[in-house]
Amino acid sequence: MKKNKVISVNGLTKMFGDFTAVNQISFEVEQGEIFGFLGANGAGKTTAMKMLIGISTPSSGQAEVAGFDVFTQAEDIKKNIGYMSQKFALYDDLTVKENITFFGGIYGLSRKQIKTKTTTLTEELGLSEVANQLVGSLPLGWKQKLAFSATMLHNPKIVFLDEPTGGVDPITRRQFWEMIYKAAHNGTTIFVTTHYMDEAEYCDRVSIMVNGKIEALDTPKKLKQQFETDTMNDVFLKLARG
Repeated sequence: MKKNKVISVNGLTKMFGDFTAVNQISFEVEQGEIFGFLGANGAGKTTAMKMLIGISTPSSGQAEVAGFDVFTQAEDIKKNIGYMSQKFALYDDLTVKENITFFGGIYGLSRKQIKTKTTTLTEELGLSEVANQLVGSLPLGWKQKLAFSATMLHNPKIVFLDEPTGGVDPITRRQFWEMIYKAAHNGTTIFVTTHYMDEAEYCDRVSIMVNGKIEALDTPKKLKQQFETDTMNDVFLKLARG
């Protein structure tokens, strides 16, 4: 069965003065795919993601996200995606319930929908007993799982995750990836950046950026074969070191 392309990028470029941060990248992502977007710090992956989520205008090239053009329909893109930043995803001085209500309001859900989603979410995440506690008092792992769930409140076509498991313990990381698998299985496309190369193994396909360009793009299995290595970490090191 042919799947829909939900992200389509062709020659996308971003320049800051004379510096080319993203250099003519091209790729496509299918519906329900877990797409890993990797690169060392400064490789250009965050800049590329900002263009795709509609908060940075490209210098040139073409890109569509969820059927909308990044140049002319950035606001439509924002309404049809979820986005989870590593540094800021929830308000620590609001309770669990208040955070869900706040983000539900931003995503345009009705009060009835928010109430239903709040009950469902807190039960699924095992947070019912702490629903009235401030998010700042929760362990980081719980925060990250709640933040991911908040990005899914409006049933977006695509969720962008920017290093979502940074700083959490291995068990929580595994649980987080189980949530990602479930979302993808239900048809949501996951676009994820990560510093953990073992997490690259969990993706359907992986792209690796070096100095603003995509230098490799394939399934983890095929990339390991191509670079004659046993791990994605070794693939990454071979590319990063040229």
